[in-house]
Amino acid sequence: MKIEKQIQEDHTIKLIVEVEPEKMIAYKRRAATKIASRGNIPGFRPGKAPYEVVIRTYGEGAITEQAVDLFIDTEYSNILKEAEINPGAAGSLETIDSLEPPKFTFKVPLAPEVDLGNYHAVRLPYEWKVPEQKEVDAALEDLRQMYATTETVDRAIEFGDYVLVDLKSETTELNRTGFATFVRKEDRDTEWPYNGFAKELVGLKAGESKTINHKFPKDWEVEELKGKSVEIEVTARTVRGVTLPDLDDELAKMAGAGDTLESLMEAVKKDVEKRSQADYDDKYFVELIEKIKAGATIKYHQHTVEHEGEHVLSDLSNRLAQNNLDLEAYFKLRNTTREKFIEDEVHPVAKKRLERGLILDEIVLREKIQLDNETLDAEYNTTINNLVQQGLDLNKVRGGRKGQKQLSQAIATESASRVITRKALEMIKSIAIGEYKPVEETKEEEMKEEFTPVEDGQGKVLE
Repeated sequence: MKIEKQIQEDHTIKLIVEVEPEKMIAYKRRAATKIASRGNIPGFRPGKAPYEVVIRTYGEGAITEQAVDLFIDTEYSNILKEAEINPGAAGSLETIDSLEPPKFTFKVPLAPEVDLGNYHAVRLPYEWKVPEQKEVDAALEDLRQMYATTETVDRAIEFGDYVLVDLKSETTELNRTGFATFVRKEDRDTEWPYNGFAKELVGLKAGESKTINHKFPKDWEVEELKGKSVEIEVTARTVRGVTLPDLDDELAKMAGAGDTLESLMEAVKKDVEKRSQADYDDKYFVELIEKIKAGATIKYHQHTVEHEGEHVLSDLSNRLAQNNLDLEAYFKLRNTTREKFIEDEVHPVAKKRLERGLILDEIVLREKIQLDNETLDAEYNTTINNLVQQGLDLNKVRGGRKGQKQLSQAIATESASRVITRKALEMIKSIAIGEYKPVEETKEEEMKEEFTPVEDGQGKVLE
């Protein structure tokens, strides 16, 4: 075969393939046999009629059409291999340029390509700080509220009350039924749907409603709410007065954090630090990857974005299902169509996710990052334990042993993805803060530490 390659601007390639006439004749004979085996030609058993008889019976066009299908099914992978093409998705036959000589044009989406540029020059200081004591105190208050006793009161909402409300808005992310919140005087970064929301409820009685207007900042973490002004109708369902437990050993025992107040405070402090650092890391790595992306060149076909968009839409569908909504109802609430929503909101999110993923994948390849069994096993076991704590009974997985095996494989795959992503993020962080070491050098240091000779008091090496 003779193959001409033409790279296109949309990150596809055209392959103009000229086939030897003898090869096409062979495929036409195979096509005739296949057609004859499905038909009924008088005087011949199925598939045994001579080639010329099949042509007279079914026509040259039918034979040629079947021959082209057979040629593509059999030879397409060979064409890609011979042309040294790495496809990003299934290609298509664009045109049959001629049959004498046989000549076809295929259009093939190319796999994404990433040039990271000089990513080793990217710098971004890592400035997370241990939370102050007031944040630990706030977490302790949250814990007291978890174990507080409440009683329904027949009065307007006051600070310190625990209330149940219904929220209704055109923005589905804000719709809730029976949403519970604690009414504080002070603002809290963790308050949903925004800081200071609960203060707006003071003065309402059970059964009363209020309309709240709020504008979310442009950098809000929820994509759907960024920079948007929303109107929320809030209806108070229940007002309950709160009696908080004392901060003592008994609370520690109730919370399962040991037998003493000291052990409880230590556990809460560690949890606050862990969550604080996780929040900082989320923002830090988004900014860092954006810095790397600014100096990188990323090429991909639109099909790749559309494929990632399917995952984004699936994630949204799952979240909506938790609120007893489906996508079509959601589109009606948003006063939009599926097509417009995908174009305006899904594809931009998919593009960001895709590009960040491609950058991390390329980092893994460039830096030769690999999985190690110890870390992977630990991640797998942690995931299993978390699922069990959430109520999963492995013995009752649908499908019996086959279902358990499929679940195990899915967890193993997800665990591997999380571990390799963490390693890639740690690698770019080490670059950004100026502490980069190649994987090989890190392994050598680990081996040296593992096999460092130990001497006795007289200078002799102990075995």
